[in-house]
Amino acid sequence: MKKVLMIANQFPPMGGSGVQRSVKFVKHLRSFGYEPIVFTREADNTPLKDETLLKDVPEGVRIVRTPARECTEFNGIMRIPGKAVGKLMIPDSARLWAESSKKAVLKLIKDEDIHLVYTTSAPYSDHLLGRYIKRMMPDIRWTADFRDEWTNNPYTLDNPYDPIRTSIEKKMEYSVLTEADALITNTPVMRRNFVNNNNLKGDNFYVIPNGYDAEDFADYDLTKRTNKKMTMVYTGALYGRRKPDTFFEALKELKDEGKIDGSKVLVRLIGNYHKDKLQAQIDGFSLTEQFEIVGYVPHNVCIKHQLDSDVLVLIEGCGRGADAFYTGKIFEYMNTGRPVLAILPENGAAADLVRKSGIGTVAHTENVSAIKSAVKDYYDKWTEGRLDFEPDRSVIERFERRELTKKLAEVFDSLK
Repeated sequence: MKKVLMIANQFPPMGGSGVQRSVKFVKHLRSFGYEPIVFTREADNTPLKDETLLKDVPEGVRIVRTPARECTEFNGIMRIPGKAVGKLMIPDSARLWAESSKKAVLKLIKDEDIHLVYTTSAPYSDHLLGRYIKRMMPDIRWTADFRDEWTNNPYTLDNPYDPIRTSIEKKMEYSVLTEADALITNTPVMRRNFVNNNNLKGDNFYVIPNGYDAEDFADYDLTKRTNKKMTMVYTGALYGRRKPDTFFEALKELKDEGKIDGSKVLVRLIGNYHKDKLQAQIDGFSLTEQFEIVGYVPHNVCIKHQLDSDVLVLIEGCGRGADAFYTGKIFEYMNTGRPVLAILPENGAAADLVRKSGIGTVAHTENVSAIKSAVKDYYDKWTEGRLDFEPDRSVIERFERRELTKKLAEVFDSLK
């Protein structure tokens, strides 16, 4: 079995959406002839943990951890200055980890006789470590995987760095794109942006989206149910462009206009939030009785909440670059059999996927009227006991994690 070094700063027991892609690849790679060896950071001080995700790591897979050197995780009096320093680091706060891990990663490659390296971002420092390996050991075959764009990332575009830092990061990005043997992006739009923005041929670019793992649902009853209240569940973060304001406004107007009975609607928010601020916002819309902030939960519990819903809610903001990516939860939502209220840029990659798979209704992020219409439609169907739909399973099954790992193995095979 061929060995592949998987460099992933974000890896279980670290929690959050960033770890899912890497750990699922690790879980399934042996089925396609590759033995993964994971190189990551220690996770003692990470703010989000999910020990259950370690169950996805097959028995015997070697995981090498080096000190995190993560100043953004300092506690006590160093917490605030640590976060400030972290924001100044280029390209991100994982740079210290990448720099301090160089000796250890080269030793591991030599000890294990590794000829293939995979890096994933964010953080983008993962790719800088891959670049270092490639420069030190040119015969290594290196695949760089971008879960999100780098200098064209929508959240960076909304809060641009100063020209000097921007120039430095663009040069870093270009060096990774031109020195890696293969490049993977999460969506076709991301691939197109990388190629066009950097004047590349793109013949070594591949698209492998995120997905869902059918085995994550194996222990649950997928039978549709109807709750005493129409239960809408949102799972994921709320930050930057990804704001719930228009969703809140739509619910408030529907309730005030008597088009929905507020006593028969419940919305559960599941993720890592500033609960006090979020609750104050909910209260400000007079929706206190309609919302429950659950907070962050392990991945398996998150799936259980999704399956306990009548309707799932997906939210993504608008703006430059927003059309390029799928929000992560869309794929798990696909496999639940629950209809989705997709509050998204209506012409983006995620909206297209919702339509093609038939998993729900798209309402443009900034169009309160469209969101109201979609909520009202689901509410009416729920009250009448006909909240049924028929998604296209032939589209959905393309995003199963094992099938996506097969595509990754095919990329590795092409590098012989």
